[in-house]
Amino acid sequence: MNVLVIDDSRAMRTILSGILKAIGFEVFEAADGKEGLSQMEAVADVALALVDWNMPEMNGFEFVQAVRALDDYSATKLMMVTTETEMDQVVMALDAGADEYVMKPFTRDVIMEKLELLGISLD
Repeated sequence: MNVLVIDDSRAMRTILSGILKAIGFEVFEAADGKEGLSQMEAVADVALALVDWNMPEMNGFEFVQAVRALDDYSATKLMMVTTETEMDQVVMALDAGADEYVMKPFTRDVIMEKLELLGISLD
């Protein structure tokens, strides 16, 4: 299963990619939302994107809005993974089409629980 990790922090991309690869996902990375959209087009069947909120070029909220405006990606699950902890922003992200929201810092177990909530098979 193809998964996209979008974060301007190389360290955060490495951490998330490591968790996802260890459980069998094919992981692709992008440093901002604009690059993330390009990756969505280039990689067939992205089932899940983990997206940071605060990034240059196109932030995670704008990425979620852009993806949800495209019918081709209606089945793609979107998980915000961010330091933004204000309830207003959580609500905004979910209203815009994010399927789950994870606040940094997080643990591997939190990511695993969110994947299960999304119904994403960990086989």
